[in-house]
Amino acid sequence: MASKYGDIKRRTYLFYKRSGLYLVSLAVLFILIGLLTTIQPAYRISSEMITKWTSDIDSSVFLNLIGMENRGFKQALPEENQFPSLSSSLFQVATSIKPNDPRSLLGNEIPGFSIYDNQILIAGEGTDYTNLPYESSPPLEEVLKDREAVVETEENDNVEQKQDENMPTTGEREVVYLYNSHNRESFLPHLPDETDPNLAHHSEVNITKVSERLAKSLEAKGIGTEVEDADIGNLLNKKGWEYHQSYDAARGVVEEAIAGNKDIQFVFDIHRDAMPREHTTMEMDGKSYAKIMFVVGKEHANYEKNLELATELHYLFEEKYPGLSRGVLPKGGAGTNGVFNQDLSENAVLIEFGGVGNNLDELYRTADIVAEVFSDYYWDAEEVDSNSQEE
Repeated sequence: MASKYGDIKRRTYLFYKRSGLYLVSLAVLFILIGLLTTIQPAYRISSEMITKWTSDIDSSVFLNLIGMENRGFKQALPEENQFPSLSSSLFQVATSIKPNDPRSLLGNEIPGFSIYDNQILIAGEGTDYTNLPYESSPPLEEVLKDREAVVETEENDNVEQKQDENMPTTGEREVVYLYNSHNRESFLPHLPDETDPNLAHHSEVNITKVSERLAKSLEAKGIGTEVEDADIGNLLNKKGWEYHQSYDAARGVVEEAIAGNKDIQFVFDIHRDAMPREHTTMEMDGKSYAKIMFVVGKEHANYEKNLELATELHYLFEEKYPGLSRGVLPKGGAGTNGVFNQDLSENAVLIEFGGVGNNLDELYRTADIVAEVFSDYYWDAEEVDSNSQEE
């Protein structure tokens, strides 16, 4: 009995000793923050920097602190994370390097490695950190350069798809808005004199053709669609901006479109990935299709709504066409825009259609499927909304 009492006493002592160290350490940290934020502005460290520092603290530290007051929170932690190393926590704050995650070190030291610091929310078939979508950023003069292009397709890009008379329709309302921030992104199979994926750009044979095909397919499903025809590449050139500012240039265009059409409910920025075709292509019923991927910017307050839409669409694709969607990727942090103008709508998503090695036949087939799956989603949502209004 005495031994059991002694063991309890020892554990109690260790608990208070450890928790005391954490409380003292955090008290010192908050005192330092207070001092740094009250000194003269010229020498002050910004709140943004402090937020970044504290965001690097392992979440288990905060769960341990909360667990001191409510033991239920302690159950959320595995035993090895009970009272994480104090030195490890302070090291993360000081360096932004996590000892158990080599990406946090390599991302700062190896050019281009920071793209692997993204978190895949939903990984489709074959998707991992080695084949995430990425955007090349060539000099603007290369993007605007004249190149020979050849368009030979099995699928007629001017096909007129007839609407089923029994299908519902949005009438004169254009409820979907399609645009292309990187409107000159093209495809190597249609550029006979170009072999560099980073230079696959063309003024006419480009991703806008996919937007046009998708719009026709949506219209055939009764969903009115507006396609943006602004040339963002030329707009960049007029402003004297660089290619990496494409989203900034597109923002005014999107804002104007939304302001001019109050019926717009969904805003899709259509891109093509820079990944080679082995990562962006699948075979189905003897034909090849360009895969898609949903990208959501997470650096704005209401990105969860966009994330919810992307997630629902991904799972609809998994039900009807397994493997066609590469997944859902929230993006933010260094080296990426992180917003993609998705703060302008609660139903905004960037969709990667295929990659630089896909051809228009594959892309058109996929565009038709995207229209089919999205129409199922749209009309189901409309039916639910109508029923709720009647009630």
